[in-house]
Amino acid sequence: MSTIREAGGGPVPTGNRPTVGDRPVGAWFEGMSFGRVHLLAATALFMAFVIESWEQLALVYVSGDLGDAFGINESAIGWALSAVALGMIPGCLVWGPVSDRIGRRSVCLWSLASYGVIALASSFSPNFTVLMVSRFLSGLALAGIYTVTFPYFLELLPSRLRGRAAVYLSIGWPIGVLLAVGVTRALGDFGWHVVAIASALAGVWVFAIRAWVPESPYWLAEQGRHQEAGAVLRRLGVDVPEGTVFAVTPATELRTGQPLDLFRGPLLRVSVLMLVVNFAFNWGYWGLQTWLPTLLQDKGLSMSASLGFVALSAVFMIPGYVSASWLTGRYGRKKVFLPYVALAAVSGVAFAYADTLTTMYVANFALSFFCLGAWGVWNTWNGEFYPTALRATGYSWATAAQLGATSLAPSVVGFLLARATGFSSTILFIMAFLAIALICAVPLPETEGKDLE
Repeated sequence: MSTIREAGGGPVPTGNRPTVGDRPVGAWFEGMSFGRVHLLAATALFMAFVIESWEQLALVYVSGDLGDAFGINESAIGWALSAVALGMIPGCLVWGPVSDRIGRRSVCLWSLASYGVIALASSFSPNFTVLMVSRFLSGLALAGIYTVTFPYFLELLPSRLRGRAAVYLSIGWPIGVLLAVGVTRALGDFGWHVVAIASALAGVWVFAIRAWVPESPYWLAEQGRHQEAGAVLRRLGVDVPEGTVFAVTPATELRTGQPLDLFRGPLLRVSVLMLVVNFAFNWGYWGLQTWLPTLLQDKGLSMSASLGFVALSAVFMIPGYVSASWLTGRYGRKKVFLPYVALAAVSGVAFAYADTLTTMYVANFALSFFCLGAWGVWNTWNGEFYPTALRATGYSWATAAQLGATSLAPSVVGFLLARATGFSSTILFIMAFLAIALICAVPLPETEGKDLE
């Protein structure tokens, strides 16, 4: 007699329950077509990723006004820019296991709604201390949807399109960058408060997610809610017979939402490598991105020209994502990620030693193309390492590693700039982390074409 797991986690006999086979949920995604429900869910979660990017970058481009308003130096500005990421580190470590226990959809709704309220309050901060605390709390709230977006999307996609479609979701990042630059140009003259208010208003997008995105059928089946899982699959376009009971991982093998299980048995090696790649890769990207306007001004560009340079760099990220999306569906995750990271590092070195404005532009645009194309593949690959019971938990640790780099990189790079280390040596220091990410990604398993567990 087979067993399934009820919502409380205990095994119960299934012999007396109506059942049609014992196929896992992933098997029903193999012949699934991409339809209207997928498109609406993709739109809702795509915009959530735009909001995440926008929030983390919105104040970067008004950092000068922020410094003037509170009378703080570059080092303190770096901490203010990092406050959201600092809050997201404990936030994602909490929200990930919670998502494995109460569901992907509930976490997205509570996270984005609470973020909007707190972020709005932060825009009225009377002093630097209140600003730091409120931005930390807004990061704590935003961490939920930031952590869940990719594993959630992966659990709604047809297997044959999972890699390509998820990479397209990553295009939300450069769109958020462009939005941050656009809002800065349009509202920056009114001060950082107005830019912060505009960012907070993005919290109303919670209503779109509530209307368009169903709960993950993988999670529902894992919780023993087979009837609801079948209903979602039918909504996604698959003819699942009524009364179907899906095969799930036995309760004795994995504990839902238990972080320690990430570091047991065969998952230990994957988890350690995954954490190093996330930290090093994000350092290589974020250490440059947060200080790019300042570095460009050191090279003689005006603030206006620097923002234009950043915007053009974001535009070049989009074909990087598109190319990576096509290639990962054809060749797999690893065979695309590794060369893209290597080429990003080479482009970064060329950018560091560029001696003309033209070569600086070409090198940085190549860096944007390859680095963000690799990110799109990595976001997908990273979400496929773990089974449903630990998928959000594993992704939350990955996110924590990324955010650790996001939090430290601006301050460390700001320290180097304050010590007048120099443009080229600062860029080379940042690019060294891409090399570390490349080396540690080599032993990770390929996941292209495999069903999610």
